[in-house]
Amino acid sequence: MASTGDLAFDYGFLLRISEDARRVEALNEYLSSRSYLAGYGPSQADAEAFALLCGPPPERLVHALRWYKHIAALKPQTNDQTSECSTKGKRVQPPWSPPKGTDISKLRLYNSLTRTKDVFVPQKGNRVLWYCCGPTVYDASHMGHARSYISFDILRRILKNYFKYDVFYCMNITDIDDKIIKRARQNYLLDQYREKKPSASQILQDVLAARTPFKAKLAETTDPDKKQMLERLDAAVDAALGPLQMAVQSNAAGHSVQNHAQVLLENAKDLLSEWLDYQFGSQVTENTIFSLLPKYWEGEYHKDMEALNVLPADVLTRVSEYVPEIVVFVKKIVDNGYGYESNGSVYFDTAKFDGCPAHSYAKLVPEAVGDQKALQEGEGDLSISADRLSEKRSQNDFALWKASKPGEPSWDSPWGKGRPGWHIECSAMAGSILGESMDIHGGGFDLRFPHHDNELAQSEAYFENDHWVRYFLHTGHLTIAGCKMSKSLKNFITIKDALAKHTARQLRLAFLMHSWKDTLDYSNNTMESAIQYERFINEFFLNVKDILRSPTDITGQFEKWEAEEIELNKSFYEKKTSVHEALCDNIDTRSALEEMRALVGQSNTYMAARRSAKLPPNRMLLESIALYLTDLLKTFGAVEGTEPIGFPVGGNGQNADLESTVMPYLSVLSDFREDVRKISREKNVTELLKLCDELRDDTLPELGVRLEDRDGLPTSVKLVDKETLLKEREEKKKMEDEKKKKKEEAARKKQEQEMAKLAKMKVKPNEMFRSETDKYSSFDETGFPTHDAEGKELSKGLTKKLRKLYEAQEKLYNEYLQLTQNGS
Repeated sequence: MASTGDLAFDYGFLLRISEDARRVEALNEYLSSRSYLAGYGPSQADAEAFALLCGPPPERLVHALRWYKHIAALKPQTNDQTSECSTKGKRVQPPWSPPKGTDISKLRLYNSLTRTKDVFVPQKGNRVLWYCCGPTVYDASHMGHARSYISFDILRRILKNYFKYDVFYCMNITDIDDKIIKRARQNYLLDQYREKKPSASQILQDVLAARTPFKAKLAETTDPDKKQMLERLDAAVDAALGPLQMAVQSNAAGHSVQNHAQVLLENAKDLLSEWLDYQFGSQVTENTIFSLLPKYWEGEYHKDMEALNVLPADVLTRVSEYVPEIVVFVKKIVDNGYGYESNGSVYFDTAKFDGCPAHSYAKLVPEAVGDQKALQEGEGDLSISADRLSEKRSQNDFALWKASKPGEPSWDSPWGKGRPGWHIECSAMAGSILGESMDIHGGGFDLRFPHHDNELAQSEAYFENDHWVRYFLHTGHLTIAGCKMSKSLKNFITIKDALAKHTARQLRLAFLMHSWKDTLDYSNNTMESAIQYERFINEFFLNVKDILRSPTDITGQFEKWEAEEIELNKSFYEKKTSVHEALCDNIDTRSALEEMRALVGQSNTYMAARRSAKLPPNRMLLESIALYLTDLLKTFGAVEGTEPIGFPVGGNGQNADLESTVMPYLSVLSDFREDVRKISREKNVTELLKLCDELRDDTLPELGVRLEDRDGLPTSVKLVDKETLLKEREEKKKMEDEKKKKKEEAARKKQEQEMAKLAKMKVKPNEMFRSETDKYSSFDETGFPTHDAEGKELSKGLTKKLRKLYEAQEKLYNEYLQLTQNGS
């Protein structure tokens, strides 16, 4: 820039630079040795140089940036006559640049297809297509099922309610399966056997016959867990056999023999039903026999899921309803060249599929290919006979369609009467609902191979693609007190049994406190941790609700923030960030719950400090924290109902508005009791104080109400479920009893010590050593020993030691005489 008479701005060199970045660098260099601010006005050259720039220079180019801002501010007044320019005039807004900001955490999920945490990217915008392998319904649902279905319910809720994805969740019910067929036949045959009311001798004879093949099976079993289970079963049968055999041999009374026979029948029902199935299973032909069992257990499964607060699937598919679709699915796989018919069955050609450049077999667990034990378990108990295995081109091939044998349900197909293979069921049903590719497929860890690997292969053979599933999520195993849990090993806890001991919320918290993909140990320690966490969080909610009930006008809600509030609010936002990062990191609910616990701990410290200072805590800040925590717990499925803060009162959503209904009455009662206590203390009426305590400690807990008297502050009123309060009262009484017992024990010991001391004080000094004839043989006139038991004179060292004891006893005896004289 130039004043009158100064040289004009030489911007010609800028015109020769084509790149913006290099041009602005050259301008900065040029301006570094020139003055262009105070006292100068912009020239035509400044205006033309300014027009060459696309925007403000970066901050590091300080000379160019300062010049740019100055020209930008004065530009409206710039004209062709430099002498008439003036730095005075209307100012304009300076250039604005957005903040750099920080990177936003992205959701990553552990994908079994890559065995890493991958950034989650749905295929179609915000919509998530999700398929989950459902239960095979032939028995009661157990905690192993809960492990998968609660965990997937948590993941589903978080994706939907926290990350705001539009989740479409499909799940199947397997109601056609080797296990179901075998269990249905065995139950039917055993019921028929019982209906015939066999005699005691017949039961004895049949159990002994059934025990022969059972013993052979036990001898062949090498799996240690399975062998242990069979040994337990054999021991139970053996324990029931002895009494019946003795009763029969001794011609005992008929009712006694029959009672022993029924005990044996109950203990031996598993091996007896296996024996009956082997003999008569092929004669069971009525299809309804195979549908009644899964229908019943499916109903029980849904009841269990409802009790656990697991959301129902958006779509539920049953194998029995999709047989036509399965037939079409199998036919297309054959037509595409990846399947072949053999003796009325259809098998998947794994070698043909794996040999195709566009496909790969066993994407999830390639190292398991050839594992015949796993492959045969996948085929099912009824499908691993020698004739069935010989039908396959390769031992790695698996059944898509099974020709039905006598005693099995069947449906028509191009290959004859048959039934679906296990793996094809999910592929056909998921494909029918979700199409050629889904975002998420979920299931238990033990389903990876061969079930899910076979699903992938046959589905990609059908759709001729390589991306049937984008993200495979597998939940971890569940152990019971460190031991493997298995229905086939009869080592399991049903969901109903678990819910009889703990609430659905406590079970869910236990799952939330562990990673969804790792092994979870269901034990007393695990559940105690969940119970303590629930108690800790609930107490915070109760305290906040009590604070919010304190009367205030509308302006009193907005209290001044001091350093303590600013610090707590800072922690609040830090914890929210940490929770978000944890949920982005493979939905790490364990870390999220720990951050929530820390936030509650900081809030408790803040409330305690305010209480000690006799100052009210900031209502709005605590309410914000409580609302946030409640919303998170609702997102996790750990809180039901519509109450904005805390756990619902009344349990299981009963009387959701109970708190707002009864609290005004309880507040009046609490205030009245406080007035009575105040007058009673002033008048020293202990009977009334005792009644007030009984109301607090005995009467109100029975109604689910806890009163907490606080020195110098109003009594806190909290609604807590009755069982919790009664347990608290029991624990308090137990602690008081233990304290009383310790106090009594201490008093008794003190009394014993005092009695022992008194007894010692009564001993005259001249008599204290005379009774120890095993140590001393001679004494002087004062009773002091002079010779040991062998007649040797005592050494000077021992004499000195005994003299100290003698003098101490003299002192004690004199004290005793003094006490006696004083009448004590």
